[in-house]
Amino acid sequence: KQMDNQFPSRKGPCFCSFRYVLALFMHFCNIVIIAQRMCLSLTMVAMVNNTNLHGSPNTSAEKRLDNTKNPVYNWSPDVQGIIFSSIFYGAFLIQIPVGYISGIYSIKKLIGFALFLSSLVSIFIPQAAAVGETWIIVCRVVQGITQGTVTTAQHEIWVKWAPPLERGRLTSMSLSGFLLGPFIVLLVTGIICESLGWPMVFYIFGACGCAVCLLWFVLYYDDPKDHPCVSLHEKEYITSSLIQQNGLLSSLPYLFAWICGVIAGHTADFLMSRNMLSLTAIRKLFTAIGLLLPIVFSMCLLYLSSGFYSTITFLILANASSSFCLGGALINALDLAPRYYVFIKGVTTLIGMTGGMTSSTVAGLFLSQDPESSWFKIFLLMSIINVISVIFYLIFAKAEIQDWAKEKQHTRL
Repeated sequence: KQMDNQFPSRKGPCFCSFRYVLALFMHFCNIVIIAQRMCLSLTMVAMVNNTNLHGSPNTSAEKRLDNTKNPVYNWSPDVQGIIFSSIFYGAFLIQIPVGYISGIYSIKKLIGFALFLSSLVSIFIPQAAAVGETWIIVCRVVQGITQGTVTTAQHEIWVKWAPPLERGRLTSMSLSGFLLGPFIVLLVTGIICESLGWPMVFYIFGACGCAVCLLWFVLYYDDPKDHPCVSLHEKEYITSSLIQQNGLLSSLPYLFAWICGVIAGHTADFLMSRNMLSLTAIRKLFTAIGLLLPIVFSMCLLYLSSGFYSTITFLILANASSSFCLGGALINALDLAPRYYVFIKGVTTLIGMTGGMTSSTVAGLFLSQDPESSWFKIFLLMSIINVISVIFYLIFAKAEIQDWAKEKQHTRL
């Protein structure tokens, strides 16, 4: 009864509705964002490959032309590490400011201009690399700021566009672009580098971002009631339902993670719509699955993988199963405080990014000691962190709107 009072409308979702078109469009936006973020990590092999760099008496004209198509730079491993991490510094700096200003300024303009700037910078990265490593670092920091803006601010979209019973599937549909994107990038980057040269990778992904940006300004409106393409029925439904080769193998985990993420969102909404579990229980269930299953498959990877295919299988399962958190902790803030959802996501993303910034360094320290046995320590550390996180979440997690997040209604006598 309590669930019925909270969600009075139980009409089935129409997947032709504009909100699902918007979720699918955000899905492609996120694919472009992750493509622009990842492509440098893949092209770096071609950018710093100094094999036959200075040529020899037998160097052919074809090889010299190839060096023109694929410029090569003498960047040390230290410089490469700074270039790789620079994008995270930009994203780190912007999380809290974006969480704050997204509740004040137009999301349409905020995301649109950030996506355009990220795409523009992507196009200029080959020229920046030619000038010097300092400029490519600057470009990556700017990309980190703009991409961090898009990834954080987009959560504000579903505050107004997602009915409570569809929040899981709409957010998972849009955010799963971050999971499908690496699959696509890893699949096509090598082909582009070999056939057209590594600079074309940045030109193509940058151009795709510009095209998506133009569509964004046409398709998106900050409020569904102002959108000319949204039917009156859908506007009423939304308004009434708100209660105030190696590349392919490397890409497979992201493909299956995308599938699991979409399944998690739909299953969470199904359980809630049927009153099978409370919302708090659903969030705890999917968070526990998303954090504990990777531990199980990681241990299987260490102790049970006896060959190539078993290793690939456990790696895929360990990565994919973590996506079940899309139906749990990753959207829990939307349950607790819809008014402050984007700000909270900015803060939590900022905290979470510290793990991304330190994990590579910690793994490098372990691997520098013993490249073989160190993987056991790395997976064990990951398992301990996940277990502690699950215990903490199961004890303290809630899914009801908090008193401090409710809108105060003033009555006049």
